[in-house]
Amino acid sequence: MSKKKTSGKNEEIDPRLIPELNIITLGHVDHGKTTLTEALSGKWTASHSEEIKRGITLRLGYADVTVYYCKNCGIYTTSQKCMKCFNDCSPRRTFSIVDAPGHETLMATVLSGSAIAEGCIFVIAANEPCPQPQTKEHLMVLDIVGIKNIVIVQNKIDLVSKERAREHYEEIKRFVQGTVAENAPIVPVSAQQRINIHYLLEAIENNIPTPKRDLKAEPKLYVARSFDVNKPGEEIKNLKGGILGGSIVRGKLEVGEEIEILPGVHYKDKWIPIRTEIKSLQKAGKNIEVATPGGLLGVMTGLDPFLTKSDSLAGQVVGIPGKLPEVLTELTFEPHIIERGILGEDKPFVQREPLLITCGVMKTLGIVLNASENEIRVKLKIPVCAEKGEKISFSRRVGERWSLTGWGKIL
Repeated sequence: MSKKKTSGKNEEIDPRLIPELNIITLGHVDHGKTTLTEALSGKWTASHSEEIKRGITLRLGYADVTVYYCKNCGIYTTSQKCMKCFNDCSPRRTFSIVDAPGHETLMATVLSGSAIAEGCIFVIAANEPCPQPQTKEHLMVLDIVGIKNIVIVQNKIDLVSKERAREHYEEIKRFVQGTVAENAPIVPVSAQQRINIHYLLEAIENNIPTPKRDLKAEPKLYVARSFDVNKPGEEIKNLKGGILGGSIVRGKLEVGEEIEILPGVHYKDKWIPIRTEIKSLQKAGKNIEVATPGGLLGVMTGLDPFLTKSDSLAGQVVGIPGKLPEVLTELTFEPHIIERGILGEDKPFVQREPLLITCGVMKTLGIVLNASENEIRVKLKIPVCAEKGEKISFSRRVGERWSLTGWGKIL
């Protein structure tokens, strides 16, 4: 492991302004997750052209939220000025929102986003009966990935009467009874009109704590995005290396360290690990020297930007060379089937059947080699960097679509 000293003085940054955890938004399509993210962060995360055209979220979106507190009024806000007394507020902490798509066919993307999240804002619109199809499915995701710190948002209360809002509240209570979200607070909100946002912030502060971190553990970063920041026609001397975007799940990374990216690049029927150096680190638009878990991280590398453009390295795992888990071309796991009652999902698994596998933030196709009630072994089209005991999810082909079928632990 090599380190390179950086020149110049480090910028003095208030640690409360650096994201320290990730919170994912889940819920049925068009229930207001992206609008709520904008109400909290001021950022519209659905920026892809197809997202704008179709009015739904297709990719994972990211936004940072700094929570401030007014001691005079006792309220939480996202502004440095109190909305009641207009006095200065003090920052409490900053978190990153992972805005996930709600459409049923994009569940694999949702699961990959949940792998880097430590809390959840579960959005349920008050103007539709609860639960809707993806409301049920996203609650299953919380059980699969083990997220227990949850705040439920009863959104769009401006579109219903007081009586209907109360009825809908009871529908939510019945829906989450006996689940991981049973004791989660329910906050009535209008994201569009910015109603009760301060109560939502208070619920987040009280119910989604920042987890304790083991900074001495071997670092591991999930790559959720990768891209090229160079403009067409840029002079060679001004070119910047490829960028990795994602989140550290354990340990820490420092500027100047040598890192390894697995499973790497596919070349002549082989997967070749990538090694490079961290040129700079950025969180919340601020350059930092050391990055720790929580929040979304941008890693500028020394890689040819061709390797990182268009999310080509999304799903990979980053760490110190020789310290990452094994790269697996085959996967054996103990299956746990989700009871959903969809026609065809209860059939036995057969040889050569394709499964859509999500491991960490990697989505890959697995072909069943053999299967029993207690064990399934698949050959992977794209290998995964994973360790024994890690959770994966799998979807079966039902008709013309992939349908979330269950989860398992790697054996």
